Amino acid sequence: MTDIKDPPTADQVAAADEGEHLPLDRVVFGVAAILAVGFVTAGAIWPERMATETTEALGWVTRNFGWLFVLTSAGFVLFSAYLAISRYGNIKLGPDDSEPEFSTFSWVSMMFATGMGIGLMFWGVAEPLTHFNAPPLGEGGAGTPGTAEKAMQYSYFHWGFHPWAMYAVIGLAIGYFAYRKGYGNTISSTFRPLLGRRSTEGPGKAIDVIAIFATLFGSATSLGLGALQITGGIDDVFGEGGGNKSLAVAVIAVLTACFVVSAISGIERGIKYLSNANAVAAALLVFFLFVVGPTVFILGTFTTTMGDYLTQLPAMSFNTGVYDAEASTWLSGWTVFYWAWWISWTPFVGMFIARISKGRTIRQFVIYVIVVPSVVSFVWFAILGGAAIDLQLNEGWNPPKTDTGAIALEASLFDTLREFPLASITVALAVFLVAIFFVTGADAASIVMGMLSQRGTEEPHRALIVFWGVATGAVAGVLLWAGGLAALQTLVILVAGPFMLILIGMCVSLIIELRKESFESTLPGRVRRAVEHADRYPEGP
Repeated sequence: MTDIKDPPTADQVAAADEGEHLPLDRVVFGVAAILAVGFVTAGAIWPERMATETTEALGWVTRNFGWLFVLTSAGFVLFSAYLAISRYGNIKLGPDDSEPEFSTFSWVSMMFATGMGIGLMFWGVAEPLTHFNAPPLGEGGAGTPGTAEKAMQYSYFHWGFHPWAMYAVIGLAIGYFAYRKGYGNTISSTFRPLLGRRSTEGPGKAIDVIAIFATLFGSATSLGLGALQITGGIDDVFGEGGGNKSLAVAVIAVLTACFVVSAISGIERGIKYLSNANAVAAALLVFFLFVVGPTVFILGTFTTTMGDYLTQLPAMSFNTGVYDAEASTWLSGWTVFYWAWWISWTPFVGMFIARISKGRTIRQFVIYVIVVPSVVSFVWFAILGGAAIDLQLNEGWNPPKTDTGAIALEASLFDTLREFPLASITVALAVFLVAIFFVTGADAASIVMGMLSQRGTEEPHRALIVFWGVATGAVAGVLLWAGGLAALQTLVILVAGPFMLILIGMCVSLIIELRKESFESTLPGRVRRAVEHADRYPEGP
């Protein structure tokens, strides 16, 4: 057999991952904290100016580099598929003798709650209705059956394979370099094959600072939007609270306290238990709506949209609208915007998924991180979005709209639930899900920012977790009060530009290192054990 050096054992990696000896990275922590304070101050003092300038910058980026976002996002899907079907799919994210830390149900629940839970609650009804009333690509008429089909098709596209592939490539790279190679659980450590020693110096620290920056502001923006949706739910139940900034800030304070407590209790307890509870509660909500709602219409919607999505996936994946100005504008405002938004979330979601995926093979990782959550998203949109479209298309229902005639995003879910039995219970359950989905996502973000601030240790100091958790709530509260949330959301997406290049570099670095793996490491586990047995007992046991 080959004499290539064997990968580290589980005990060796565990010893390297203890992390208690890892000190605070003062440069990464200090620069990230100073930048955060600076942007929050600017957003609070000059919210309108900041919103104008960031919107102009985002428009310039999407106009000139939208094609790159489209091409790169499709590339991540193809790269992930290649790793899964190639011989590298048998390689474990850890030593060959390592085993998964969490059950499959808990693993999927945690990654789903962290990666998309809050977004699906907000957009599950809002996006299909928006596309139904404002046709995608400017094609077709509003409120027609053909537009309904297109609306569901693009909802699947924006929440399917592409965003999860972005999470997968960063999670694979971090998990491989951290748990198999022992290089450290940071984003900068994945650049060891490309940067060498500089991955721990200035260039590497800059990468980690960008990751913290994106994580903090991405989480704060979602906390602000989540608080607005919760106050909308409170208004739906009690008749007051909608548009109340004081109540929204109070909601942020309560949620911040909850996710800080959850985060310091550790992944094995707080996040795991909340994610499992969330998965059960979300399943109950959609199952109830499936039963009492237009069941046949929902089944038909799921089946038809899956066919549309799979057959049109190549064309949608590479469409930039270059020949049609109206289509180009729509794609920049939706598809490119989404791809940039997902990329801005990859640092903390990818790191967290890597943290909970030790012991999984690359093939298992790709299937469960891309395919399984995508199918869950498809079912979610078919039930929630399908029920809402059926109400408007076949029942004459008028969805809630703003003064400008656009769909009222925060109220659309609750108004849809109001059209079905037990509305008070389902609306209350939806408010609960929005809150807990955010808690699970935000406490994961706090842990990841603590890990990046402490050189990748798996169990960062509680003081760091509390600091970043409180900072997330403070950023959301201050900017919500000052009216700067829109600018912050745009700013987060601008961070996706440089981070997209970082993701490409991670893919290159990962494939370079995978090619150095011994042939035995790429064999299926059963075959590898048989070969080892034959080597150990050449004449039989």
